[in-house]
Amino acid sequence: LMIRPQQTRQKKWQAMLEQLKAGDRIVTSGGMRGAILSMKDDSVVLRVPPDNLKIEVTRASIVTVITDEEEKKS
Repeated sequence: LMIRPQQTRQKKWQAMLEQLKAGDRIVTSGGMRGAILSMKDDSVVLRVPPDNLKIEVTRASIVTVITDEEEKKS
């Protein structure tokens, strides 16, 4: 009864990770926001404002992709 919703969330998250591409804006599990510069097998390189720092994080740490509508609400 409780396993099914978790499996559904896991599948949606996996699909989101597979669709990531350079230029997407994302949020990590640590709350860091940035834009994807490049992608490797199990990690991505982010450009993080305001100083345009380049940070490498694992794909597993990506929680969500920020859409234009979400950006305008913030």
